[in-house]
Formats: sequence, C-alpha cells, structure tokens
Amino acid sequence: MIEMSKPTPNQALQDRRAQAESIDPRVIQKREAAGTLHARARIDQLVDAGSFLEIDRYARHQCRDFGMDQKVVDGDGVITGQATIDGRPVYIFAHDATFVGGALGEVFARKVCKIMDLAAQAGVPVIGLNESGGARIQEGVRSLAGYADIFYRNVSCSGVIPQISVIYGACAGGAVYSPAVTDFTIMVKDKSFMFVTGPEIVRTVTGEDVTLERLGGATTHNTLSGVAHLLAEDEEHSFYLTAKLLSYLPSNNMDDAPYDSELADQIPPDADLLDGIVPTDPTKPYDIKGVIEKIVDAGDFFEISPHFAQNIVTGFARLGGRSIGIVANQPRHMAGCLDINASVKAARFVRFLDAFNIPILTFVDVPGYLPGTKQEFDGIIRHGAKLLYAYCEASVPKLTVITRKAYGGAFDVMGSKNVGGDFNFAWPTAEIAVVGAEAAVNLLYRKELKEKPESHKEMVAQYRDRFANPYIAAQEGYVDDVILPSETRHKLIQALKVQANKSINLPKRKHGNIPL
Repeated sequence: MIEMSKPTPNQALQDRRAQAESIDPRVIQKREAAGTLHARARIDQLVDAGSFLEIDRYARHQCRDFGMDQKVVDGDGVITGQATIDGRPVYIFAHDATFVGGALGEVFARKVCKIMDLAAQAGVPVIGLNESGGARIQEGVRSLAGYADIFYRNVSCSGVIPQISVIYGACAGGAVYSPAVTDFTIMVKDKSFMFVTGPEIVRTVTGEDVTLERLGGATTHNTLSGVAHLLAEDEEHSFYLTAKLLSYLPSNNMDDAPYDSELADQIPPDADLLDGIVPTDPTKPYDIKGVIEKIVDAGDFFEISPHFAQNIVTGFARLGGRSIGIVANQPRHMAGCLDINASVKAARFVRFLDAFNIPILTFVDVPGYLPGTKQEFDGIIRHGAKLLYAYCEASVPKLTVITRKAYGGAFDVMGSKNVGGDFNFAWPTAEIAVVGAEAAVNLLYRKELKEKPESHKEMVAQYRDRFANPYIAAQEGYVDDVILPSETRHKLIQALKVQANKSINLPKRKHGNIPL
C-alpha cells in the first residue's frame, strides 16, 4: 500500500488560499456575458495593481439552520481588506453575490465592521462595492443586528473619513440603508438597482405595477430621487468615477485634500470669453457650467448629481491647485430658481465640504425660491432652510461670485457676506435686489401704472438702472468688489490663498438642530 505524502504547511496554505479564491468558471462566464464582474475582479480593477491586502479571507459562518450547513465558503460572501488607489490608502469591501446572493449574515457583518473600525483608526476612506439582497434570512436577528452594527459605524465615521458606495446588481433592504448614510453613491446604468422592497412586494401591498428599472434603477435614483450621485455607463466607468472622486477628497477630516501643483498654473480653455458670457438681456439663459469651466484649473469640473435638481450645480474642481467644492445656480433650468430638491441637494453637499475642510465657491444667479402651492405644501420653507442652515454652519473658506441675479432671500442663502461669506465678488452684470425690476415696479407704482400703464416699460428700466446693479451693495460692504469676469480666476486664487488657514471659534455644543 502506497502511503500518500502529507503536504507541507506552506503547500497546505497555498491550497487553502486557492480554495478560498476559487470561483466556478461557469459562474464567471455567465456574469461576464452579462457585463458583470466578480467581487475580486472589481477590487483588482479599482485599486493599484498588487496593493490589495485581504483581511479575514478564511472567515466562515456558523449557521446550521435551513440547510446553511451545506452552504459554507471561505470569506462568507464578502471580500474585505486594504489597498491603495493612486498611491493613497483605502479600506475596501466587496459583496460576493455568487454566495447566497451576497446576503449579509453575522460573520459577513463582523468582517465589514472590522475594516470600518480600522479605517476610522487609520484615518483613511472606506469604499463599499455593494451587490446584496439584504439580510440573510437563515440567520434571523443576527443578520439584522449585523446591519445595525454597520449603520452605527457609518454614522460614527460620517464627517470623519470619506465613505463611498458603489452599487452593482440589485441591492435591497438593509443593503440600501448603509449606502444612503455614506457620502457618495455611484450606480451603473441598466445594471444597478436599489429599493427597500422589490416590485413583487410593491405589487402585492399597494397594487402598483412597476418595473425593476422604474422602481429602483440607476436612472431613477440619479434623476428622480437623488439617492445616487453619479451614474456610470458600465462597471469600468464606475472604477474611474470612484478614483476621480477620491482624488478631490482628503483622507480624513484632519488632513488637507491632495494639492495638484501641475494644475495650479493651467489656465482654463477659452478663459478670455468670460467677459461676454452673460447675456445683456436679463431674461436670456446661459450655462453656468461654461462659466465654471473657464475659471477653474484646466477647465476640469467634476460634477456631482448632474442629473438631479439641475437648477443647481454641485461639484469639485481645483483652483490654484487646491481642491474646492462648487455650488452654482443654473440659469438654463428653471431660471436657476431654488426649489426643494435643489435646496436639499446643495445643502448636503455644502455640509460635506464643511465636514472635510474643503473651501466652498458659490456662483449666484438666482431669481428666488420657486413659488407655488406644490412647493409650499411639500415644505419649501423647511427644506429651503436646510441650505440656509448649511451655509451659516460652514466654517471653511467661502467665496462667492454674483454673476447676474441675486434676489430676495435667495441672495442671503447663496453664500452672502451675512451668512459668513469671506470674499464676495460681483460682476458688472449683477442685479442685487429684494425682487426683480418687473415685480418691484408693479408693487411700488400700482397707482401710477393705473393712470399711465404705458409708462411701465420706462419705470422698469429706471428701476433697473438705479437699483438692479452691484454698486449699491458694494457701497454698503455687502459685496467686497465689483470685478470683470476675466479677473475672476486671479481674484479667487488670491482670496483662497489668504483664507486657506481660516479658523473660527464656534460655541460649545453637542450639535445644532438642522430642520430635517
């Protein structure tokens, strides 16, 4: 009888490691045919080559109910570890949907919590690659408790380290609440889905017949709900967006965002066209993104939530090499009015910037808050106040440029001097007033207009010449300077250099009470 030689400890480790990383080739082939990568492949494509250090590779669940004793694999359906992206350290987890649909159990949750704790201690971002059906039913309350443990850490890390969620496949139940608490959510077009309950349950409970895509698809959450912040064309694009987003962010709330010396002196394309970009007719729209791209370093603007609440623009750029966040009214959509969605979108972005010490640059062209019964009934007062609160609360450098209209309460809200604006500039085309010229004349000269209605046009022109200009505000100190559009980049870089180390002593308190 031939005695089989026992493998050496090193060989046994190699075998065990290979087993832990093995995946049925048929599964891989099926996923690749659908344009869907495995969790390990996603990590490999996102992080720097050879940088991934796996943690808890051999973790296994202990559940023996409902046939789970026959379903045991190393890793327990989630891959966790540390890596670098463009040389910067991150912690990362990726759901493995090939094991019980990526459903979360006790050990799965413990793995995710471990790397979140390590990330918080090290002061580095956490990136989650999510593809999960939610809680593992077979583990009952232990899976629910596991989600609660993750949620608790999401909140504890909020404002301390950046948290980015990328959604792949269908995520349901608890698998969507964690991404909702993180800072940014990226979804893949036609491939990603998020919902609290799926179409079948919706149909059963409410009688609504809705498709998976309409209920929780990437387009729905990027355009209608605002749950997602970036829309990737495919998985490869999602890796690019994740790395690009990370490039603007500090590793934690005590660090500075990366400085790009190569971009610092790169004049944006067509910068000389700024002086004529705002139409002389105050009723004509223009693209505020065209303004931004003619001011920031190399004209490179990375927009956040580009498909949601398009009447306001939010995103990242660099100015003199420094990372900044931009909030801007968009005259091309709803004349740049502030409504509920725009207020909430901008307020959350401003609060993120403030949490991570990223300066805020605001471009103002706003005729006011959107009027109407729907806005009032849906709480425009409460939601609009969120943006006001966010600007008042922010203690980072705040620079503001009024390009055209700045009317009513919206003037106050959009980074005015009186809500803590450090440097406020106005272009010669700026119109700063309580209301627009038309409305002002109709209110102030009602009697005169009844007697001489033909004088309306002349009165509007007189009011605009006298009040709808930046010089009265400049005389009173509400605007620091009136500048040519072509001077804007230089002025902003100067202002940002001076205010980079801004420090404010805030009153001692646990936290404020934002009107949620």
